[in-house]
Amino acid sequence: MKLEDVRHKIDKIDRELLVLLHERMGLALQAKKQKAEIVDSEREAAVLERAGRLNLDLVDASFTRQLLRTIIEESRRLQGEDRKLVAFQGEHGAYGELAARRLVQKAAYAPCLEFIDVFSGVEEGHFDLGVVPVENSLEGSVTQVNDLLTTTRLHVVGEVKVPVRHCLMAVEQTDYREMRTVYSHPQALAQCAGFIARNRLEPHPFYDTAGAAKMLARENPRAAAAIASSLAAELYDLAIIKEGIEDGPANSTRFLLLAREPAEEPGEKCSIIFATAHQAGRLFEVLRLFAEAQINLTRIASMPRRDDPGNYNFFLDFEGSLENDKVARVLGEMKQRTIETKFLGSYPADTTTEEPA
Repeated sequence: MKLEDVRHKIDKIDRELLVLLHERMGLALQAKKQKAEIVDSEREAAVLERAGRLNLDLVDASFTRQLLRTIIEESRRLQGEDRKLVAFQGEHGAYGELAARRLVQKAAYAPCLEFIDVFSGVEEGHFDLGVVPVENSLEGSVTQVNDLLTTTRLHVVGEVKVPVRHCLMAVEQTDYREMRTVYSHPQALAQCAGFIARNRLEPHPFYDTAGAAKMLARENPRAAAAIASSLAAELYDLAIIKEGIEDGPANSTRFLLLAREPAEEPGEKCSIIFATAHQAGRLFEVLRLFAEAQINLTRIASMPRRDDPGNYNFFLDFEGSLENDKVARVLGEMKQRTIETKFLGSYPADTTTEEPA
């Protein structure tokens, strides 16, 4: 290889080392939740001893131990800080992490494989907060998240709308017309279906947008690209070939912030889930309560009840505070007209109008 090629490979390895180090620090913060003291001398000695057994011809054992000691010291420092641990679904660089960064600043953001891991992790105390997508402006409700909301003990304490600006990215700068395959989450592929079809790309579903970017950076499949956020391109050192390839110009995803306890102060927006008897007019009776009280509904969605096939759960978001007498009266009257009502939370409404990054 030429010197330029060698240096390019070194730069990519350095970037990956730093990304892996970032992930390790996040895991160290998760470990803090499950141990009594920050310092665990026995565990640290085992880490150093195991590293000393590695047979690495080009890496001296003393250097390895010193490097790991430095990493352990930095882990201790981070564990000593009072940082919130916020879980999201996907890899680092996912839109869920973008939402988490906007909702909770100066926190530690923990990736989870599945949405259920976010819910259970917060419920069991492994994470302080969780961030999940509830609806997309183009693709509609996120069914799995809505299903989990019906059974969770968690409370909604915040929301944020994240503009979705999908980027086509590759290992190196090239003409997107030379690409043959593209990897991303099925929803992202659906949101970019027009671009994919026009450019005769073969879509390959992946478990996560940022996960697709991470895979591309590590495996470098031939004539392949990924669709993800600009943050993912930055984290995994990928070249952005084309920005804004989504079909809809106003594509955004709304995320909810979940916690074990309700918000300290009720906000100006509420979310509920309810079910009515499967009889004509029952749903209308409930919705009429909001209309007569002049309470503005901002979202209504439905999905079948798993425990009662043929009947539905209804998801309702509306403007108003739990401390408002009008809201309290409507919620009280709802209980007489529904077979089940679940109050998810009262929280601050997202009123930002940021342009996509």
